[in-house]
Amino acid sequence: MAVSGDQEKARRSDKEMRVALVQGASRGIGFHMTRALLDDDRYEQVFATCRCPASAAALEALRLSRKRSQSQLRVLRLNVLDEETIAEASDMVEAQTDRVDLLINCSGVLHADGLLWPEKRLADLRAEAVDLAFRVNALGPLLVARSFESVLRASQSARFVALSARVGSIGDNRRGGWYAYRASKAALNMLIRTLAIEWLRLPRPVSCFALHPGTVATDLSQPFRKNLSAKQVFSPVKAAEQLLGTIHGLTAEQSGSFYAYDGKPIEW
Repeated sequence: MAVSGDQEKARRSDKEMRVALVQGASRGIGFHMTRALLDDDRYEQVFATCRCPASAAALEALRLSRKRSQSQLRVLRLNVLDEETIAEASDMVEAQTDRVDLLINCSGVLHADGLLWPEKRLADLRAEAVDLAFRVNALGPLLVARSFESVLRASQSARFVALSARVGSIGDNRRGGWYAYRASKAALNMLIRTLAIEWLRLPRPVSCFALHPGTVATDLSQPFRKNLSAKQVFSPVKAAEQLLGTIHGLTAEQSGSFYAYDGKPIEW
């Protein structure tokens, strides 16, 4: 069927309204979300942030792989543990676009050599481990939201998404353990809920969501997947596809809620 001039103009206009930013995009779910957004005709520009762009070979290869990607994809340095890099990244984004329509925070930490490992009992708890988990998993996304607030507010219908985890659900906690990770993700959920209430009052409300990606075959989950069947573990490609499908299906009325990858709500 032929497309009229008005339809083509509307389609281009719709595309021009879409700018996305993926925080924590150098690998895993974040990388594959970035790739999927580049393949989505609704997005004219995608920003991808990571701690060290110089060593993000996969992102650079992605940028160079297609002619359109070279101008469509911008890779920026951002470390959620370093407020200065967050501010610098937001300044660079504001210099290149007047708005961000979708911001997805993918950074998270479950274990770190010598610093953090999921606790099996109270005796395993270490203050520095809890501090690291909270700074990356809870405070980090909130600092990103604060720095990018102006470009999100400039969008007609912006969405801010943070990857949470089902183990952050207080109501669903039946096994205990994992104090630092559970608590930091529960804190993230509360922060997303609180932020959604504030941003609902804006002249152009910004929607906020916490999403559980499921168990994904990434470095984060690798030490804990040995007893799971293949059906219980998603590839990063599948996880990104499911999450983006859910994100695009959520409405402003659902803002401030916690959902699984399949769009089903998770109790707080």
